[in-house]
Amino acid sequence: MEGRQGNSPEALYEREDLHVVLGAFGGTGGAIVRELIGQGRRVRAVTRRGDAGICETPLPPASYEDWAADLTDADQVRRAVSGASVVYHCARPAYSHWWQEFPPLNRGIIDAVAEAGAKLVYADSLAMYEPGADPLTEQTPATSDTKKGSLRARLANELLEEHESGRVRVVIGRSSDYFGPRGLNCAVGTRFFETLLAGKKTQWYGSLDQPHTLSYLPDLARAYVILGTRPEAEGGVWHTPAAGPVTGREFIQAAAEAAGVAAHPAILSERSVTFFGLFVPTLREYPELLYQWNRPFVSDASRFEEAFGPFAVTPFDEAIPETIAWFRTHV
Repeated sequence: MEGRQGNSPEALYEREDLHVVLGAFGGTGGAIVRELIGQGRRVRAVTRRGDAGICETPLPPASYEDWAADLTDADQVRRAVSGASVVYHCARPAYSHWWQEFPPLNRGIIDAVAEAGAKLVYADSLAMYEPGADPLTEQTPATSDTKKGSLRARLANELLEEHESGRVRVVIGRSSDYFGPRGLNCAVGTRFFETLLAGKKTQWYGSLDQPHTLSYLPDLARAYVILGTRPEAEGGVWHTPAAGPVTGREFIQAAAEAAGVAAHPAILSERSVTFFGLFVPTLREYPELLYQWNRPFVSDASRFEEAFGPFAVTPFDEAIPETIAWFRTHV
């Protein structure tokens, strides 16, 4: 057994402690699993079918296990987090079912983690903020009046109240829209890179010329594991570090150059999103989120680095080619 190393705060969490990732099939959850494996930690990846497909190699490390669970079933959630030291809550219902399914899902996970005596790390977004000229910080008021923004704020408040009550230890990480290997169902995901690699018009939500923070999945995952293994993070809300900001026009140009194709930037307007939503259910929920792309949407993570030290984010000239290489091979 690896002993505790020195008196550093992260030494409170042994490498043999069990880290459970709920929603491990998604972009954020899968990236966290891969980061934990890379750090040599014990990992349980929880998905509905028990096949997260995390490891590229046919033989995952002995410290890794797939686990099947329906996270809407309280008993299955309790079994999934049994024995955990840290639980990463990356699960979310389909966009179209958020209002009905997210609150009971959140409540079931809180209850199960509290019973297990584990720490709960919640992977949140920036949806509760109004965009504007000033960078978004942890002190920015959660004033978004969209359905998803107000719901995200409500869920986060519920988690923090549980922490204040002493029932469960909670830490909340907030990240902007992400991209990267295995980043499929996201704004800069499969549809974006498929059209880019095919040399077709590459659509960007809203304006092509507004600065927008994009989180690179491996960086995002590394930040969440820091939050999971540093006790001083508990009870707080933390914006995760990211490169940028970048405009859509700049990102598409950089991606086209990395892919060796011509750049064909195009706007995916509210009207277009609404139309395509008739055929693609996920897109039906995007029109109310376009405000984040039509104005500056820039996240400030300086508080994170002040608390946990310098964080080396992956520059776009490395992150974009790595992402393109993955999409070329797998999609």
